[in-house]
Amino acid sequence: MSIVISVTDSLRQSVEAATGGKNTVLYDSKGYPSIMAVIPKFNVQDIDPSLGTGVHPAFVVGGVEKSEIFVGKFLATTHDGVALSLPGVNPARSINYDSAHALCRAKGAGWHLMTNAEWAAVALWCYKNGFQPRGNNNFGRDSAQTYETARRVSGGAPGDTTGDGATLTGSGPASWSHDNSAAGICDLNGNVWEWQAGLRVNNGEINVIPYNDAALDNADHSAASAAWKAIDGASGAYAAAGAANAVKFKLAGTTSYGLVRASGASFEGMTNPGTVPVGATALALAKQLGLYPIASTGLGGDGFWLNDTIEALPVRGGGWGSAATTGVFALHCNYPRAGVISDVGFRPAFVA
Repeated sequence: MSIVISVTDSLRQSVEAATGGKNTVLYDSKGYPSIMAVIPKFNVQDIDPSLGTGVHPAFVVGGVEKSEIFVGKFLATTHDGVALSLPGVNPARSINYDSAHALCRAKGAGWHLMTNAEWAAVALWCYKNGFQPRGNNNFGRDSAQTYETARRVSGGAPGDTTGDGATLTGSGPASWSHDNSAAGICDLNGNVWEWQAGLRVNNGEINVIPYNDAALDNADHSAASAAWKAIDGASGAYAAAGAANAVKFKLAGTTSYGLVRASGASFEGMTNPGTVPVGATALALAKQLGLYPIASTGLGGDGFWLNDTIEALPVRGGGWGSAATTGVFALHCNYPRAGVISDVGFRPAFVA
């Protein structure tokens, strides 16, 4: 059974009234509510001319432009076999990619694990609006503004490195939301890293499920899926995975079509030094997807990590102990899809 998003109820009415319509409540096929942030469609040139032109890829699903996408306001918690976006609860973690993906799809048609395209759209919006959200990146507090705290799951004191460092979803201040308001998306910086759908780094090669087609109900995310496409470094077109001119992440060197940054260094310091550099159209697409910095400064010093010898599924945002390297531009490509890591969770999203 697909959900209906046009029927109002008291919970939805109260959430929408309190946030001026920036948040809403959507119900899944089991009838459980999730509080969702509404992200309106925007053009990439309105963020920065270097991104090219047209609607951001997050708003193109199955060849259809969407007027909005719905992103979980809160990190996922799990109940009765589905993922929920609810405040004041223990965020789910220690869960592998495929399980996180399945818990979101189990909610019914339109529901999915938040995609990298959706994450990148939010990050670019933050950049354009001049605000980088802070968060739980130091055991219950922000590492830079240590007076900013949230309620630890363990009940521990802010900054105490013993015990569970996670905080209850959305329990931090407004500055821990993407738009610096109570209506924003919470915990994009720190708390737990978040699995991202529609992106992988396969032995260094960047593979994506184009546009926001990773949100489709029938999208195949498996390792052998033909849906994975490379980005042609010369033309910027999508190509078969393994194509000769595929754009790759590299740790060092001047490999043609290689985007280079040492693992553990800042994302904003990534360069394009190949003997044959990544072309302008391909580089613009990489920027649109948060895979190459939109600027060389001003991205918060968020970190970049890479294992270029495996199929790595990305996590973004940061964990409770990641300190200054966390943030909306942080990109961690070290974990296999079967990885179960104590500070890695996820977030549900929805497209109608």
